Order: sequence, then C-alpha cells, then structure tokens
Amino acid sequence: QGQLVESGGGLVQPGGSLRLSCKASGFTFQYYAYGWFRQAPGKEREGVSCITRGGGTTFYADPVKGRFTISKDNDRKTVYLQIDNLKPEDTAVYYCAARRTILTAPLTCASSDYSYWGQGTQVTISS
Repeated sequence: QGQLVESGGGLVQPGGSLRLSCKASGFTFQYYAYGWFRQAPGKEREGVSCITRGGGTTFYADPVKGRFTISKDNDRKTVYLQIDNLKPEDTAVYYCAARRTILTAPLTCASSDYSYWGQGTQVTISS
C-alpha cells in the first residue's frame, strides 16, 4: 500500500519561509512524477508545482513563480517544496501527489492525472 506523508506546514507571517516535505513509502519512488497541490477555502484544488520522473523538467503556477522551488531526493524517497516570501493568498492545505509514468512521459500538473495522495498539511499566512 503506497503512502505519501506531508510535513512542514504551520502558521507564519507574511514574507516568511517554509519547507514542506513529502515522504513516500510502499512503492518504487523512482517510477513516479510528483506534484504539490493546494486547496484554499472556497476554491478548487490547484496544481502549484510538479516535477517529472527524471527530475529534469518542472512546472510552477504563475502565482508562485520565483518564490516556490520543487525538488526530490531519490535516496531519501522525499519530495520537497521550498516556499519563500509567503503571502496571505498562499494560505491553503498543501497536498503531495504521485503519478506513475514511463521515463519519457511529458510533465502534467493536473490533479486528475495523479493517483496517490497524501493527507495534506496546513499552511496559514497571517500577521
């Protein structure tokens, strides 16, 4: 049974930073692409950042470009999301997700394309 477990969320002030972690277990980490998604109150879940299986291609949604950085460590079976210069509109539950792919698969960051999901970690930005 595959699992994804997020950690690192919390309450921070505007302009602060967080590093979210997503630890995978129960499946072959290297066979999957990964993504970070978020859902704010009253809004649909949106793709924030995604990374290909090989790690060579990344995607960032326009609101987070220049502030968020996705990375993964195959040895530690962990995906990271470094978040800098947090804004109030970043407040949401952040979810990690995995998508099984072949090596040459193009990058997608649509929620419907991902099959494994973590339970989420709350990120709240407030002064």
